[in-house]
Amino acid sequence: MTRVLVVDDQFLIRAGLVGLLDAAPGFEVVGEAGDGEEAVRLAAETRPDVILMDIRMPGVNGVEATERILAQAADRPPRVLVLTTFDLDEYVYGALRAGASGFLLKDSGPERLLAAVTAVDGGDALFAPSVTRRLVEAFARQQEPADTAPPPDLGVLTSREVEVLKLTARGLSNLEIADRLYISEATVKTHLNRTMTKLDLGSRAQAVVLAYETGLVTPGG
Repeated sequence: MTRVLVVDDQFLIRAGLVGLLDAAPGFEVVGEAGDGEEAVRLAAETRPDVILMDIRMPGVNGVEATERILAQAADRPPRVLVLTTFDLDEYVYGALRAGASGFLLKDSGPERLLAAVTAVDGGDALFAPSVTRRLVEAFARQQEPADTAPPPDLGVLTSREVEVLKLTARGLSNLEIADRLYISEATVKTHLNRTMTKLDLGSRAQAVVLAYETGLVTPGG
């Protein structure tokens, strides 16, 4: 059972998401919030597996709420799936930088929404990798150095960990990376987990952002 917290400042959208998840087998809605501040509080109280997070809200927006929720999370942090009205959204990019696991357009159908929640909960693949890469490519090079912390040193990674990070950034799943490198899927997972620990990354999407921002992967490369 995947436990989900739904966050959206528009009541009708929030109610629709709650109704959809309640009607689908394998999902349990543990709470709903109408703003980012309430989302931070409920995330701490309910400890969901996945948070559906509206990105543009008055007051505390989805980026800040994501940062605060992940910073305060103990044990296994929740996976944050950002909801947006258009795919090339700089707010969404900020949320991915902060550790969100993926994003979904609000006009996506029910099956796609449920598939996205399942995918980010599993964590072994990037949901909609081509769309995510397009978003990252659009904004990665626009970051002002003064506004962002210096990227971590990739020199702490082994050559194999760098290979796995590159392929992860290109949107490959663990199984696809294993086939490409002629290693087991479990070994891929180990390399990626070590990479994320060394670089203090919280999600696969965050690893994609880092790979582009450091120049390890280049747009169209």
